[in-house]
Amino acid sequence: MSVVLFDRHIRAALFPFTETRHTADIRVGIFTIREKWERLLKAPVKIGESDEVQPGEVAVPANVLPTQEDYLQIIETYKTGSELSSEIRTINRPWDIFIHNAWAIKSDAYIIANEKKSAAISSTNKYTNERAIFLEEGVTMEHCIINADEGAVYIGRNALVMEGTMIRGPVSIGESAVVKMGAKLYAGTTVGPHCVAGGEIKNSVLMEYSNKAHDGYLGDSVIGAWCNIGAGTSNSNMKNNAGDVSYLFDEDESPMIAGNKAGLLMGDYSRCAINTSFNTGTIVGVGCNIFDRSFPLKLTPNFSWGDTKYLLEKALNDISKWKALKGQKLTEEETEILKQLYYKSFDNEKTNSGS
Repeated sequence: MSVVLFDRHIRAALFPFTETRHTADIRVGIFTIREKWERLLKAPVKIGESDEVQPGEVAVPANVLPTQEDYLQIIETYKTGSELSSEIRTINRPWDIFIHNAWAIKSDAYIIANEKKSAAISSTNKYTNERAIFLEEGVTMEHCIINADEGAVYIGRNALVMEGTMIRGPVSIGESAVVKMGAKLYAGTTVGPHCVAGGEIKNSVLMEYSNKAHDGYLGDSVIGAWCNIGAGTSNSNMKNNAGDVSYLFDEDESPMIAGNKAGLLMGDYSRCAINTSFNTGTIVGVGCNIFDRSFPLKLTPNFSWGDTKYLLEKALNDISKWKALKGQKLTEEETEILKQLYYKSFDNEKTNSGS
C-alpha cells in the first residue's frame, strides 16, 4: 500500500509557507511531514494535489502529522473513509507549526531512537537526562549546557554548536547547522538543516538554509527557507495586555486569532535589516526585503522592497547571491516557481516598476 500526500484542500490556508513548497515539505519538529512518513513507512511517499489515487494507493491529507504510535491508524482511517481521531494532530494554519513543534520534536526523536544509537557527548559539556539527547555523527559541540529533562534534544550530522550555547529541550538542530557562541535555545525550537542560529530563540522553527545568527529575540515564530534576520532584530510574541494575537492574511478579510502568543511568520527568501522590530502577529510574504520602518506592516505582500515592489530580475539575482553564500544555486525549477508566484502576486503583470 503506497501513501499519497495531497494538499489542495489546505494549501491556501498555510500562506506564506505553501507559496513555494508542498504542504508535505513543511518542517514541524525534526523532520518535514514527508520525511516523517518516509521514516515510518521505510519507503518513499507520493506527493499530489487531490485525493484521486490509483489502486494500491491511499490518499492522506498532507497536513496530518504521523507518529510511531498512530501512522498505521491514520492510513486505515483514510483507506476506509472513517473519521480521524481527535487525538491526531494536524497543521491547519501556519501558527500550528510552532504550536505543535515541541510535541513534534519529541515524536520525531522517538522515531530516531528506534533506528540507531547516539554518538558520544563530549565530557566538556554539562547536561541532564543523557538518554534524551541524540547526536548524529560529525557533531562538534564543546563547553555547552544541555537540559533535556523536559524533552529531547536532537543534533544533526556535522552540526556545529559553539561554546557557551544553552539548550533547554525539546530542541532540534539540523544537519550542518551552526549555533553561535552563547546562544539560548528554548523549548520548541527547531534550527533546520544548514541554518545559522544565535541570540535567543524560543518555540520557533527555522526551516532550512536560513540565518538568525545574531543577538535578538525570536519567539513563537516560523521562518521559511533562505531567509536572513539582521543583527539585533527581535519580534514581539505577546501583547502588553496579554490579549489574543491575530494574523491578517488579506486586507479585505477579518484577522484570524492565533492565541495569546504568536510572533513572526516569514516566507521563503525574505530578509530584514539590522534592528528590525516585528510586532505580534506579523506576516512577511515570499521574496521580501524589509527595511526603513519602525514596525513593518502586519502583512507584507510577496516580493516587497520596503514599501514598493521588488523588480523580478533583481529579486532572482539577489536570491542567487544569497544561495551562493552557502554553496548552492538557484535551480530552473525554483526560478520558475518564483516567476509564477511573482506574476500571480501582481495580477499576472509580466512587467513591474520598483526598486
